[in-house]
Amino acid sequence: SSYFSCLLGNLKSPSHSPRHQAKTQPGFTMAPKYILSIDQGTTSSRALLFDKDGAPVAKEQMELKQHYPHPGWAEHDPKEILNAVVECCKSAMSKARASAADIAGIGITNQRETTVAWDRVTGEPYYKAIVWLDTRTTETVSQLCKGPGGQNRFRDKTGLPVSTYFSAVKMKWLIDNVPEVKHAVAQKRCMFGTIESWLIFNLTGGKNGGMHITDITNASRYMLMDLSTAKWDEEICETFGIPLQCLPEIKSNSEVYGKIRGFGVLDSIPIAAAIGDQHAALLGQGCLEVGSSKNTYGTGCFLLLNTGPKVVPSRSGLLTTIGFQLGPEAEVNYALEGSIACTGRTVQWLRDNMNVISSASQIEEMAKSVQDTGGLTLVPAFSGLFAPYWREDARAITVGMTLYTRKEHLCRAALEAVAFSTVDVMEAMK
Repeated sequence: SSYFSCLLGNLKSPSHSPRHQAKTQPGFTMAPKYILSIDQGTTSSRALLFDKDGAPVAKEQMELKQHYPHPGWAEHDPKEILNAVVECCKSAMSKARASAADIAGIGITNQRETTVAWDRVTGEPYYKAIVWLDTRTTETVSQLCKGPGGQNRFRDKTGLPVSTYFSAVKMKWLIDNVPEVKHAVAQKRCMFGTIESWLIFNLTGGKNGGMHITDITNASRYMLMDLSTAKWDEEICETFGIPLQCLPEIKSNSEVYGKIRGFGVLDSIPIAAAIGDQHAALLGQGCLEVGSSKNTYGTGCFLLLNTGPKVVPSRSGLLTTIGFQLGPEAEVNYALEGSIACTGRTVQWLRDNMNVISSASQIEEMAKSVQDTGGLTLVPAFSGLFAPYWREDARAITVGMTLYTRKEHLCRAALEAVAFSTVDVMEAMK
């Protein structure tokens, strides 16, 4: 819900303007009353309806099934994501008794880096979405790091180290390991994109003329975009074997991309904003000034610092990335980022995999029941270590167990791990 404000001043769709409504329906006040916000995350999809004052009016949320077919692999079903987003939007509108005419526009925020490959002609995905914390591309990363510059070979242009985290290595894995994708790339039928691209394509018509676009913040996480030009870098794309025609067009975070088609009550609503979730949080937390920063916690933890119109390289293990661009002619704001893969995800692991707790909220009660961890330390490298270490080969460990150790100590160690990880990226940012 953190980016809806950037959408307010950028709606230019005549059919949704108050003046147009007044002319087409004399005697009635039909000015749009709401903004619909789509929040597609790693573990759930949400839709939130806001009024003109930014107050939430209605919401709906659906959990997203996680697929772990092999150790280190993490996948989502792209069609499940689309269906859940549509149902959440319809439900939120129903709760508020809102029609399409009541909604000024839709903004989308999404889990970043998670990658989908689909067919330009049929609109069908070739494979499940590869999630941002998936580590199947470790060998791909290892091979890329053997090139000139090693892990930092693309950092000067993209601001990113070579890592399993970013979309380009997932696309390369799909081309190298999924015959349907390899064939489709050769036939110029394959479309790649992150989750907002997949949603916008489908919502604006799908195989019948749907738009293949991405926003500048999500594009900056592909490891294919030159930060200084905000364009795909042909040389890097060639290194990965990814043709430019397979990639979406890069747009700003705040402009009318198109209108929804083919989804009943949602039809004709403009899609007028898209932004990666952590960049949305940068805006939502009011970090508009150079030097302001935010740290938000979800599946992972992400500390972002606004560096204004200046690209600031990091030599301390941080990422240089896009902050936001609030319109196609607006100035691009950049940021430094410290990314931690598993924070809330560690709590989920204790609940779902280890059955140590029955609900996420229970961890606080259990952690408070002991004075300390009893010497136990947990390193939550379930998907390797992200900032500031960038170790693809790291795996989660617990050290310091004794016969004194109880599950309460493990719960406390899990929460302390979040704090220690945060300190690591804060120190790197200093």
